[in-house]
Amino acid sequence: MRHPALRKTPPALAAMALALLQTGCWDSDDRAVNATLGFLGTVTITTYDGSTDDLLTAGLGKSGLANAAAATYADALAPTAAELRRAAIHNKYRGIVDTTAAGGFGTLYGPNVAADGTVTAGEGKVAGTEYVAFSDDGTGRQNVVLVVQVPGSFDPSRPCIVSATSSGSSNVYGGISTGEWGLKRGCAVAYTDKGTGTAPHDLGTDTVPLINGTRATAALATGAAAGLAPPPGAQFRANLSTAELASVNAATPHRLAFKHAHSERNPEKDWGTFTLQAIQFAFWALNEQFAELNGLGQRLARFEPGNTLVIASSVSNGGGAALAAAEQDTAGLIDAVAVAEPAVEMPANANVQVQRGAALQTTVAKPLVDFTTYAHLYSTCAALAPELAGTPFQATYANAAVFGFVATNRCAALKAQGLLTATTTATQASEALQKLRDYGWEAEAVSQLATMAGFEVAPAVAVTFANALSRASVKDHLCGFSFAATQAPTAGLQVPAAVSAAALATMYVTGNGVPPSATVNLVNNASVGGAVRDVATLSPTSGLYDLNLDGALCLRNLVTGSDAAAQRLQAGLNETRHNGNLRGKPTVIVHGRADPLLPVNHTSRPYTVLNKQVEGAASKLSYIEVTHAQHFDSFIGLPTVLPGYDSRFVPLHVYLNRALDAVYAHLTAGTPLPPSQVVRTVPRGGTAGAAPAIGASNVPAIAAQPGAADAITVSGNTLLVPD
Repeated sequence: MRHPALRKTPPALAAMALALLQTGCWDSDDRAVNATLGFLGTVTITTYDGSTDDLLTAGLGKSGLANAAAATYADALAPTAAELRRAAIHNKYRGIVDTTAAGGFGTLYGPNVAADGTVTAGEGKVAGTEYVAFSDDGTGRQNVVLVVQVPGSFDPSRPCIVSATSSGSSNVYGGISTGEWGLKRGCAVAYTDKGTGTAPHDLGTDTVPLINGTRATAALATGAAAGLAPPPGAQFRANLSTAELASVNAATPHRLAFKHAHSERNPEKDWGTFTLQAIQFAFWALNEQFAELNGLGQRLARFEPGNTLVIASSVSNGGGAALAAAEQDTAGLIDAVAVAEPAVEMPANANVQVQRGAALQTTVAKPLVDFTTYAHLYSTCAALAPELAGTPFQATYANAAVFGFVATNRCAALKAQGLLTATTTATQASEALQKLRDYGWEAEAVSQLATMAGFEVAPAVAVTFANALSRASVKDHLCGFSFAATQAPTAGLQVPAAVSAAALATMYVTGNGVPPSATVNLVNNASVGGAVRDVATLSPTSGLYDLNLDGALCLRNLVTGSDAAAQRLQAGLNETRHNGNLRGKPTVIVHGRADPLLPVNHTSRPYTVLNKQVEGAASKLSYIEVTHAQHFDSFIGLPTVLPGYDSRFVPLHVYLNRALDAVYAHLTAGTPLPPSQVVRTVPRGGTAGAAPAIGASNVPAIAAQPGAADAITVSGNTLLVPD
């Protein structure tokens, strides 16, 4: 295996660098010092023993992560930072992967599975040091959380860094299941919440989340409370004056502001930058921990891009952030990329096509806010389609007292708006389903429409991203939406209410940053009769309880319209688009063909073509499309709640680990990357909710040389994907 120092420097200099690294005989007068990073705030450093607490499992071990029971607190109303960290790692790890033994946890992946795949009897705890700090731009309002974990097994003679940017809108530990791969190999892991986060500014009590998840009054967190020493700074405080805050609370009490939606900063445009900053922070931390001092007592810059292997990785929004970081990496920090199911904002008019088998896909390369607002219009109706009978959650959805009723009304309201032409609920639902198929969802992906509709996924994502891209304030109530806890004061509809103290104190752990979650719901301020939970909306236009079609149409207009509000969103969207230039970095993207949240026709497939067009022969991107894999591995581990995910789908996490293995072997041993291909997995089958345990035969390896029937190729501007 080659030493990383030999990868980026001329042979003579590389030999000298290697000799100096091995002997430690550096001339202090000629070495750069470990300079302070201009964006970095106060750094908190904690060392974990790997027994009572650790980097990967927060002391819970493999068994604790497998246990569905939530972490406990000595005082649930005032949890400590250490308790919140432990609970957050437990929650975020389980939110990404299936932690059931039948699903592969503990055998195919997990803390106890060694880097070489050996299944051990241990708990997989990782001793080491954790560095925590804010990245800020000098305003005190950006406050993006950065964390670097340096395992005790880190070998200074073979340095490596893996980035694991948070997925979704999560907190900084939202990439912990990706970080596991790096920790097992002795690599430092660089995390960032990328300017999102799970805990809100509660406008009613004017309290905010701090960097460690604890809470304080906004005045104290920003140092405005006279005579009191401020705690660690606020992760997020809504940009409201005292008068504006009072006005919002008077007109719309009990509302919450979330960082992703309401920071007014359009954080997605900087997700690549924040990922690069996390990597820079990792270099700084490694030098602080391992580099020697010069004669002036300054820590030297022992580790730098020329001698340290760096892989950018993560999943979903974090995967998109890794690709953006690679595109923006003018300093050569990143050596390779390995991501799963990335969110990719394609350029407008990208001029790319996708052909699956003999069928040219009709709609491809749309950005997330586009296809999500489209899904928000049609998916709740489409979930009733007879064609979806037998798919997970569909019978529950169609027969539920609430969802079946309001989804039927949504179909009728769409017909009244001229957006559907069919005349019965069943045929309207089938028509809505076909619209989604024509707009880029694969047949395998629409099998999960009932789950997506029942969990309010499309409206949650659409509202959050529309606010973010528009740089909307919480006081704007974009398209009439707001966030609040809700309750039914009588037998009637749920209305905004104060969030409970216990729920607020632990929302750093339990929230997902895109409500509904953790007792917080989407609220429609514009419902007839006053603000109610969004799903209970009585729409002014239709006069029906139709799941707030008016709000969905408003969000859609922001994408397709030309008024001032639409122009604001579209300007923000243009700031987030990718360019496809990975600068020749070896890259492996894995994506599930059945992904309903980030459909392959709008993300990884067209991005692969874009990269080939931009980089030409210099492109080193391999795209691996996995059959019977979807977006939410954690759903597979809920057989009693969502039966059918276990029997139908395999864990994509297995293939992210294999993608990381592939780029690591390529960088260190020169092993060729696997060509682009379809990997044909085998579902577990059996009874939905009681599927047999997964085995190696269910998740075949990525082929070093795929056959013609599996190879994915590019012809001109078209990606050719086998059926």
